[in-house]
Amino acid sequence: MASLDSHVLKKLVSLSFSTLFIMITMVNTESQRQNFQSIISFGDSIADTGNLLGLSDRNNLSLNGFPPYGETFFHHPTGRSSDGRLIIDFIAEFLGLPYVTPYFGSKNGNFQKGVNFAVGSATALEASFLEERGYHCSHNISLGVQVKVFKESLPNLCGLPSEIGGNDYNGPFFERRLINEVKELVPLVISTISSAITELISMGGKTFLVPGEFPIGCSVAYLTLYQTSNIEEYDPFGCLKWLNKFGEYHDEQLQAELKRLRKLNPHVNIIYADYYNALLRLNQEPTKYGFINKPLSACCGVGEPYNFNFSTCCGSFGVDSCNDPSMYVAWDGIHMTEAAYKFIADGLLKGPYTSPPFNWTCLTSKIKNKNSLDTQSSLMNS
Repeated sequence: MASLDSHVLKKLVSLSFSTLFIMITMVNTESQRQNFQSIISFGDSIADTGNLLGLSDRNNLSLNGFPPYGETFFHHPTGRSSDGRLIIDFIAEFLGLPYVTPYFGSKNGNFQKGVNFAVGSATALEASFLEERGYHCSHNISLGVQVKVFKESLPNLCGLPSEIGGNDYNGPFFERRLINEVKELVPLVISTISSAITELISMGGKTFLVPGEFPIGCSVAYLTLYQTSNIEEYDPFGCLKWLNKFGEYHDEQLQAELKRLRKLNPHVNIIYADYYNALLRLNQEPTKYGFINKPLSACCGVGEPYNFNFSTCCGSFGVDSCNDPSMYVAWDGIHMTEAAYKFIADGLLKGPYTSPPFNWTCLTSKIKNKNSLDTQSSLMNS
């Protein structure tokens, strides 16, 4: 399959998911207690609760501003790239906090309990850097820009936690660049992540959750783009082995850098989140977790064999979603369903997909009374 034309690529990247990382920094209100009062989020569409939609021209809204996005929980589009809640929403619920308000989507909002700077399709590396190397960027709200806006807003946003994400690998892969060419970006991306963590530590960050790569070889979009008749390229579960190996390579480099940062900052809690295996288990054993036995098929979309088409995406006129998104892992071919995000969030908060694991022994009674995600899950069917 040839590389995508610029129009289709722009549409696809506007929906693109985090192939890089999400980072959450939690600032404790008391030195020895994890009494989190609010969340600040930086990132991309995995964490975006409405910024891309808020930044969109009202005559050219992002697709996540149209049904069926948001149908499961909010019952209307909110700018989240899923049928309902995202990982960041489940984390907020677990901590007894309100959902994180999008900064760009509601500049007059109340940010005392948290604010979200994450914008769909954001990259860690600067847009100008990527454009100079021939990689398409749909906007310039990079990690650096988000952190800059955060710093400028600090007088009104004191002592809050955060989340960061990017799409630096999506563009090159969607343009079918050679794997070795994309690998050259990995140390640059890791360095940018490390610099952001270091800067946020200097600003008071005490607890960081830094997820690794998703198993993009199981992504519906990538499976469609790189579809091949060579069965040797697929693992027994139908995922592309070489793309998943790339994710493993990124994660190895990221974990090595986090280990270095821990040594330099022994009083800061830097936690690696194993997004790779937290999602991979759902692709490999879907029925064990209550999903249908077609984890590599999107709930919302059109086209064979993965119910996905690059030119007619979810949110486009005439594209319907499945009857029960909770039975599907993949939502629109790019992002996951609320049900899948719940399992990922649950695996991070309660284990075993973080290293070192979270220590919730010092949580206040207010948060303990929330009784983790199990209490909240009943809302999914309300």
